Amino acid sequence: MILSALLTSVAINLGLCLLFFTLYSILRKQPGNITVYVPRLVADGKVEEGRQFNLERLLPTAGWVKKAWEPTEEEFLSNSGLDAFVFMRMFVFSLKVFTFGGIIGMFVLVPINYLGSQLTDDSDFQHKSLDSFSISNVNNGSNRLWIHFSAAYIFTGVVCYLLYYEYRYISSKRIACFYSSDPQPHHFTVLVRGIPIPPGSTCAAAVERFFTEYHPSTYLSHSVVRRNNKLHNLIEVPAAFVSFKTRFGAAIALHIQEGVDPTQWITEEAPEPHDVYWPFFTVSFLKRWISKLGVFVAYTSLTILFLIPVGIVQGLTHLDQLETLFPFLKGILRLSVVSQVITGYLPSLILQLFLSFVPPTMIMLSSLQGYISWRSALYRVNIFLEPKGIPRVLAEAHAVMRRPVAEQLAITTAPSGIAERVTTAPAEFLKVYVPKFETGGEFWPTVHTSTIFSLILMHVIAIGIFGLKNLPLAAGLTLPLPILTLLFNEYCQKRFLPIFKHFPAEVPSSASKSSCCLSLQS
Repeated sequence: MILSALLTSVAINLGLCLLFFTLYSILRKQPGNITVYVPRLVADGKVEEGRQFNLERLLPTAGWVKKAWEPTEEEFLSNSGLDAFVFMRMFVFSLKVFTFGGIIGMFVLVPINYLGSQLTDDSDFQHKSLDSFSISNVNNGSNRLWIHFSAAYIFTGVVCYLLYYEYRYISSKRIACFYSSDPQPHHFTVLVRGIPIPPGSTCAAAVERFFTEYHPSTYLSHSVVRRNNKLHNLIEVPAAFVSFKTRFGAAIALHIQEGVDPTQWITEEAPEPHDVYWPFFTVSFLKRWISKLGVFVAYTSLTILFLIPVGIVQGLTHLDQLETLFPFLKGILRLSVVSQVITGYLPSLILQLFLSFVPPTMIMLSSLQGYISWRSALYRVNIFLEPKGIPRVLAEAHAVMRRPVAEQLAITTAPSGIAERVTTAPAEFLKVYVPKFETGGEFWPTVHTSTIFSLILMHVIAIGIFGLKNLPLAAGLTLPLPILTLLFNEYCQKRFLPIFKHFPAEVPSSASKSSCCLSLQS
């Protein structure tokens, strides 16, 4: 790909971003669109429909962006919940990382690469290949490679610092929100599956007898799950929601093995009432295990199949290959504007179209794994990372990873995509979306792990490139970098991850209130 094609793609993406921003600014002010852009405020009675028309509503303004960011963190948490708050922190974190990596890449590494002479390119500046701006153009064994070496350490250090800060901050918010929240029924309840039913008895009787015997001081009541089919709604399923008198009692039942057989009396966290995913309550332990295995195979197959559009996109970046495959298009492909659009913008457009099919496919596959809550099915896949892919942004922000498809997505789509989400997401959370259930920011560890994976991938590529560039000392000195990153990740997992798995005992014990348990019986 040549530089002019890349700049064409950047211009098209930024132009579309500006166009959509302008349309959003105009359409949101039209009286007829009030139920589309602020339905939450309409439902709450804070905004009235049918306002009179005036000319000012046809002019785009940016005041709504400022108003969307005016609420404090406490106001945002109270109105949209912790999940929305963590979601916004995720985008801001991504923007910080991309900005820092972009500054290092554009103002330090790209000039260093361009001053190299490893590759021969006599074209004028606008027609130069992007390889002339990559590390491939740095001379083998050149001392300039040490600048890339330093950039890898600096970039990793900054990203790890940001990760630690966000992990610690979000963890504290999660605990604080749990302390300040009113007790909910699912805080006192656990889901029990794999209930062994003795001959001549019922599931309800088995649950009553078991928990009365082994949890006599904390057991309160239970509710047996029944099939969701209208024709079988009286048939009991070997699963039940068991309620306890205190949160601490529910936590004890959740964290110990109830039965001698680990496939029986399996306890899980009870989902919120609106978060229950009913189809897999009737599935046995063996069927759930087989489902997970089948979904793993489907994930692997999907990853392999995704190489097809990647190959197509890779081919579009080389006009000579297209002219060989389609000789009748030679005349059109040699037009400057056409070639720039095809090699610059079309590959990213095709890849984005294919990427749009990934989230619903992954959600469907996750729902087949046997999860009993929507949040488990949703957050096991990185659907929140899809709006331009934080791992991809982190991996591509460093100039070491300079492949045509990667560089095109990182430079052309990531800035506009992240900026668009950062500007519109606060308004959408406050005025459009109403949370159906709350996870307490449980998906942040996925963001952290994906970022660490991207850093490790960057380190491995850097080690390989330094070796190919005849600089073995730099390759050897880069080896501690992935090790230190993994040690940092291990520390964060030990320090913060348990908070996202379960709440500590001192939180439920101090937050438990005996009077709140009476609401479970109603």
